Amino acid sequence: MESYTKYLIVISFDCLSALDFPMLEDLPHFRFLLEKGSFCRSVKTIYPSLTYPCHATIVTGNYPNRHGITSNTLLQPGRTSPDWYWHRSHIKGTTLYDEARAAGMTTAALLWPVTAKANIDFHMPEIFANRRWHSQIAVSLRNGSFRYQLELDRRFGHLRKGLAQPQLDDFVLESAVHTIKTKKPNLLLVHFTDLDTQRHYHGFSSEEAMSALRRHDKRLGRILTVLRESGLESKTTIAVLGDHSALDETKAVKPNVLLRELGLITVNSKGKITAWQAYCKSCDGSAYIYIKDDNENILKLVHKRLSDLAKEKRNGIEKILTGAEAGEKGADSHAAFMLEAGLGFYFTEGFEGCLIDTISKEDVRAKRYTFASHGYSPNKDDYETVLILSGKGIPPYIEVPTMHLVDEGPTFARLLGLDLGKTDGKVREEFLESN
Repeated sequence: MESYTKYLIVISFDCLSALDFPMLEDLPHFRFLLEKGSFCRSVKTIYPSLTYPCHATIVTGNYPNRHGITSNTLLQPGRTSPDWYWHRSHIKGTTLYDEARAAGMTTAALLWPVTAKANIDFHMPEIFANRRWHSQIAVSLRNGSFRYQLELDRRFGHLRKGLAQPQLDDFVLESAVHTIKTKKPNLLLVHFTDLDTQRHYHGFSSEEAMSALRRHDKRLGRILTVLRESGLESKTTIAVLGDHSALDETKAVKPNVLLRELGLITVNSKGKITAWQAYCKSCDGSAYIYIKDDNENILKLVHKRLSDLAKEKRNGIEKILTGAEAGEKGADSHAAFMLEAGLGFYFTEGFEGCLIDTISKEDVRAKRYTFASHGYSPNKDDYETVLILSGKGIPPYIEVPTMHLVDEGPTFARLLGLDLGKTDGKVREEFLESN
């Protein structure tokens, strides 16, 4: 299959929203891409609209129930910090970077979710130390490219302050610039999280979030500059995208409090879950309810109590889906139910205290709760994200009115002359320059 470009750089600005588009038009480097490329300001995301399912969708072209990444974290009831879907092995089927490497292309990825131990040439995975006896550097080295990461840490490690932002994205930026200069990968995947972090802890439209957008514009400018200086500009396609939007919230709903009151979650004297028959797995703006062994009596009991709660808006449950209905929307059909939060609410896995907590600044400072989150239904109003394509193989001045996140992977593959096979999404031919 003929390719449209030799080099493709996919830049994910986590939590970049369609509502940000007017500001992007005024920022110099985003505006530069918009003025010479093509874009969609209304990209519908997936369900649940979380970072890890979204990024797996972007590189597979499939919904979560098909690629297997149905949440950010694993179902591990009672764990204070559940493990995430860090590893490539969790993804079912092929990916954009798999197909690129199979075609003899050089691949690179910087903090792209769900890539730990992936077969990527130059690779710094997004994974963190989640055990007391683990160290961050050792975990990263073990799950990515050993020598490459050592080089990046030696050159730019001083920029980091653990996972704190904006320092982490500053480190990722310098690593990306160095990788473009020295490795010249045919496919580069880069994930920036500064904006997402600021929105979580300060609110969607906070000054902190707006400052992150301005920092992202400068980061984008640095990447554009290194492409020009390296002589790669005319041979490169740049894809700038978001994975989901976010919504402000003021109340945290804890369905596990209810399940514990019903005797379906057992907690010992030390406050640890020792057994469960039903459990709420939070996806922030939505939540799965899992029931062990598909116990019909428990299923009916839980559904009735949740339905009673949902009758009053103050309880924060906007909608209850069956597992089958969740599957039809691309989510995990193995769940007994899926809950959708109302505006101003989100779900947590807490099982202590009241069913609903009002979120305070102190809670957010202590990182018990957040002021904005995602995971909501893609059908929520003003909840779309964006895609901007510019450079080699992209026609100028084309606006695609609407598209879906599942369309991005097949389109990126086509740009490189690759094929992801039968996907839920489709190649958006409007973005491809006519021969």
